[in-house]
Amino acid sequence: MKIHEFQARDLLASFAIPVPSGVTIESPVLAEEAFLKATKGMSSPLAVIKAQVHAGGRGKAGFVKLVRNAHEAKDAAQFMLTTRMKSPQTPPEGLVVKKLLVAAGVDIADRVGGGKEEFYLAITTDRGTRRNILIASREGGVEIEQVAHERPDAIIKQPLHPTLGLQNFAARKIAYQLGLNGKLVTQAADIMVKLAKLFVEKDCSLAEINPLVIADMGKGERQVLAIDAKFSFDDNGLFRHPDLQSLADPTEENAAELRAKAAGLSYIALNGNIGCLVNGAGLAMATMDIIKLHGGDPANFLDVGGGASEEAVTEAFHIILSDQHVKGILVNIFGGIMRCDVIAQGVVNAAKQVGFKVPLVVRLEGTNVEAGRKILENAKSMIPTLQAATDLTDAAKKVCAAVG
Repeated sequence: MKIHEFQARDLLASFAIPVPSGVTIESPVLAEEAFLKATKGMSSPLAVIKAQVHAGGRGKAGFVKLVRNAHEAKDAAQFMLTTRMKSPQTPPEGLVVKKLLVAAGVDIADRVGGGKEEFYLAITTDRGTRRNILIASREGGVEIEQVAHERPDAIIKQPLHPTLGLQNFAARKIAYQLGLNGKLVTQAADIMVKLAKLFVEKDCSLAEINPLVIADMGKGERQVLAIDAKFSFDDNGLFRHPDLQSLADPTEENAAELRAKAAGLSYIALNGNIGCLVNGAGLAMATMDIIKLHGGDPANFLDVGGGASEEAVTEAFHIILSDQHVKGILVNIFGGIMRCDVIAQGVVNAAKQVGFKVPLVVRLEGTNVEAGRKILENAKSMIPTLQAATDLTDAAKKVCAAVG
């Protein structure tokens, strides 16, 4: 689960991590008031307006703007709330922006040698070592993936202790490696330790601050601030956090994926034209791979799991067929806990309710396979597009040939 930046800022603040003040709005007419509120007390008013969407590339797309007066704030808000945001991380048609963050601008200190004092800071899980890890870099405010690819030596990594988390001495070491000194080391280390605590307590899969900056507060004072943040949470841990569940924004999620989640199914929409229904994540990936091998293109990842009911299987077909790009469906079931006859009956139920106008290739093996095959054999008159497959390779060849 992901949350918006304004929610991420609130979460950081709840752990005493300093962030600039900000106001969230949903209408351009509120932009002027929000600007005045966000910049209250500033001798030289400056605010930043940011589109609140679950996609990156906002700055390059023109959906992060610095404004210096209320009139500029209203114009920026009008543009963002009436224009679809398009970036490399959005669908081709772009995303509708419904919320904006109007936040106090920050005077980022200049770095000796050029540039600004911006840093990258994140905590995630390193699957290689099976430990949580802190990642930091002096290259902040940019795409960290690009930095890691082009300048891997610019990335600093610090594994977290499995039970003690990030200890203060380790955080201070990172701060020194980032080139900080004096009280800035203490401030940055404190933020790192608190972020590590937040990561564990809230069952995060990613806790990212980009950029973490040194702000020039005037009169020679400097402070480390988090001015942008992104969080993702482990869905399996959300039952422990009703406060986080309430932050979910369903309008930012794929409607079919939400529908599948409500039915207890794992569904991810892709860009191809062959719908996939399988049981087991590994089998799903193998199925998508073999479809690609034989010249096809998967339209989705749909795992019905090991204990789905006939109703859930029927709902799975409804979800697959709701994608207008689907030109064929491959059902690949290896029955262990999941019974082949349940899948077969789900196929029949879906045929009765919505019909199959596209080619349907089914490969069944395992528990109750003969009963499942008999159900499908008896349903051929109802489902003229149905083809049986002997194995996975046969199934992939048939469905790829059927969709052309």
